[in-house]
Amino acid sequence: MIRRRSFYIIGVLLIILGLSMLCSVACSLIFNDGDLVPLLQSIAVTIVSGFTLMLLFKSKEKKELSTHDGFAVVTMGWFAMAIFSAFPFYFSGTLDYTNSFFEAMSGLTTTGASVLGHSSTLLIEEVPHGILFWRSFTHFIGGMGIIVFSIAILPMLGMGGVQLFRAEVAGPVADKITPRVKQTAKLLWGIYVGFVLIETLVLRIEGMPWFDSFCHSFGTMATGGFSTKNISIAAYGGLIQWTIIFFMFCAATNFSLHYYFIAKGKRKYFKDREFRVYFSLVLFCAILFFIDIINSSNYEINIETVRHAIFTSVSLITTTGFGTEDFETWPSMSKTLVFFLLFVGGSAGSTTGGMKIIRSILVFRYLIYEVRKLLHPKGVFNFTIGENSIDDNVVRATLGFYLFYLFIFVFTAIVLSMTGLDVTTALSASASAIGNIGPGLGAIGPSDNWGHLTDLAKWLTSFCMLLGRLEIFTVVVLFSRSFWK
Repeated sequence: MIRRRSFYIIGVLLIILGLSMLCSVACSLIFNDGDLVPLLQSIAVTIVSGFTLMLLFKSKEKKELSTHDGFAVVTMGWFAMAIFSAFPFYFSGTLDYTNSFFEAMSGLTTTGASVLGHSSTLLIEEVPHGILFWRSFTHFIGGMGIIVFSIAILPMLGMGGVQLFRAEVAGPVADKITPRVKQTAKLLWGIYVGFVLIETLVLRIEGMPWFDSFCHSFGTMATGGFSTKNISIAAYGGLIQWTIIFFMFCAATNFSLHYYFIAKGKRKYFKDREFRVYFSLVLFCAILFFIDIINSSNYEINIETVRHAIFTSVSLITTTGFGTEDFETWPSMSKTLVFFLLFVGGSAGSTTGGMKIIRSILVFRYLIYEVRKLLHPKGVFNFTIGENSIDDNVVRATLGFYLFYLFIFVFTAIVLSMTGLDVTTALSASASAIGNIGPGLGAIGPSDNWGHLTDLAKWLTSFCMLLGRLEIFTVVVLFSRSFWK
């Protein structure tokens, strides 16, 4: 069973979440849009609820968290944060609670799917600045994970955080940068915050207002995609778009590579197999997009078309979801490529969603390994990626993840089609939700929103966003009967 201190930790998380809403209060005071009271109400409810959990489940145990506790805290913690993160939208009257929860879960999981804007009755520019800032700030919180942030302070409460780190960073070859998890969390957040601040300053220098600069930096480095504009990044000039391309690319790169470069001066990027595949994939898809769209009557061979092709390639592979063009109007080959890119994801150890490139590399290597064994039954082959020998347990876990991922995708698409969505929309909505991407094809394209989905579809896709953000098994394990014994 889940122990008392698991709920105590969730109480701590809610207090941190409530305090983080104070940034939105500052925006509300600056712009005076009338959203101050709803924000204060949200803060009060969240902090009081957190303190209540801490008082009810206070424990004198000082032992390390078990794996069992780690799974429970991560999953229930994220779900609880989504529940309370929805209150600013709900108390302000911006959205009803179902839509508020959807928007909050989309923000925290860095999906970027929104019920606002485009064909919605409420355009993004009409949302009060305090609420709009909170909407983008949920990306910042979820980008590196509120759990990873919290394990930097949990030791001060007498509780270690190794199991929380393992549950949050569930990649196939996830290694700690430093021996101590607390130090690792601080380093990761230091790099993350540093990138956000640098991008904000660059965007401001390039002419973007401070408010928009912060919001888009949150969305970029978290690979989320919430924008302050109804037409997303298309509202800004080419220089700003190139800047966001660069930072999206950095955000989807394994942060340990950034650490080695920034802290130790080691350029390990192109020595890393996953990064080389990631870089090549971005370039290859951009070339395909460019070749395909210049054959249509809407595009010419110029630097602007190149930028649109690169931006779309980077935005989809990094699961950010920002847009400069409506790829729904692109030729069939480009739209087919868009659909398959909904599954890929960026690098492990980054803020992206999707399957992650390292898993695809591992599966591809495994297929080659099996073919070689068929050709040479008596041969002895080592299964490696780069210089690392891969354990059979890692291979089985990766194949299991792939199968689970595809099963959930198919099941969700079928249920969404039962709610009245067409085939294209149902398939892309399912892939987009579990891949934490945001825009898709059909009725949820870059020029549309998710507001027209039924309440059942919104709750289902919200759950898929959580599954994708926590890499499936962290959530699914809670549905096991043995977990509760």
